[in-house]
Amino acid sequence: MNAAFAGCMDAGVCFERQEVEVKIRAISISVFELPANTGRFRMEQTGQGARRRWAKRGAGKSAEQVHVLHVKTDEDIEGVCTVGDARYTTMRPEDLEQLRLLAIGEDPFDRERLAEKLHKATRGMFTRPGWFGAFDNCLWDIAGKVAGLPVHSLIGRARSSCAAYYNFRSGSQEEAVADAVKAVERGFLAVKDHFGGTADENIACFQAVRDAVGSDVDILHDAAGCDYTLQDAIRVGKTLEALRFGWFEEPLADRDQKGLQRLCAALDIPILAPETLMHDVDLSAQWIISGATDALRANARLGTTPTLKLAHLVEMHGANIEFNGPGGLFGLVHAHLVCAISNTSYYEFFPGGSRDVRGREIGLLNPPLPENGHITPPNSPGWGAEWDWEFFEKKRIGEL
Repeated sequence: MNAAFAGCMDAGVCFERQEVEVKIRAISISVFELPANTGRFRMEQTGQGARRRWAKRGAGKSAEQVHVLHVKTDEDIEGVCTVGDARYTTMRPEDLEQLRLLAIGEDPFDRERLAEKLHKATRGMFTRPGWFGAFDNCLWDIAGKVAGLPVHSLIGRARSSCAAYYNFRSGSQEEAVADAVKAVERGFLAVKDHFGGTADENIACFQAVRDAVGSDVDILHDAAGCDYTLQDAIRVGKTLEALRFGWFEEPLADRDQKGLQRLCAALDIPILAPETLMHDVDLSAQWIISGATDALRANARLGTTPTLKLAHLVEMHGANIEFNGPGGLFGLVHAHLVCAISNTSYYEFFPGGSRDVRGREIGLLNPPLPENGHITPPNSPGWGAEWDWEFFEKKRIGEL
């Protein structure tokens, strides 16, 4: 049920409330083909004995399909959002058909009810958790367009802009130092590495980057490409503490709950996990509840409604939720959320346009880009996406 208001002003203000029935009329997908964000790779075993590990070896880029979901009401208000973000960019045709069965004819303002309904339906569909995230994000777009408000205002703004961190190139110590300094010169107050070496190799790089950027810049270590043992991770963590790094991301395999609990207890630097499990909101929540992480990785490609629930749960544990990548709409979704959620630190920025400017390839006119190290969401209704619809239709290769 949607409420429309008519107002009058004389000595005071009076309102007449008129109830208007709004229903979801149609759900469809536009299909595009773009260069893939995740390249192909082979796995090779390196090292000997206890130091044996599997290493990725690049095998070139490929193309991938990108789906954009459209949800239309019987009043021709349209909510639009990409499926996934930089990854998980498609919806199975059978999931789309099931979504139509479950959602067409429903009130688009019943976001809580529909999120519960679709969450419960997931078990019977044998599909991945969070499969309906783009649909939920479309409902927020509709709500904003009807209210004439941006999503960050609908939720309740915590800040007008949010600091962003810059992912600097980490192929070598020299490259890392040069790119981190470049980021600071562009106004970023936080930078993140992706070093993939041994504990000893990485420790040398941490010191070099800290020396280069100075003491006032927040440096974050992402160990997703490493293969630390628990003992390695404790030693690395102690070094990060001494160098005043901001967090230690994915130090061990996310599924190693016991190891992560022991690491959190051994270190003062915040541990950030579990990125590889964040496709499941309920499972991800258990990591913060059980003390297997100090801050929680999240991505609103699973839907803004469940993501807000997770953020509030994390807040009640005195912790931060930190958003991975751009979220939907090539960064617009996360740009709104990092300005509407108080217990988050940064917007994650990847230079080179692979996450944000990529939207221009299908007609998005206003992908969000940090200015002076900060991200600011648009103030237009809904997610505020501006489209060249003629170009959008020209680039589309199919519809579902």
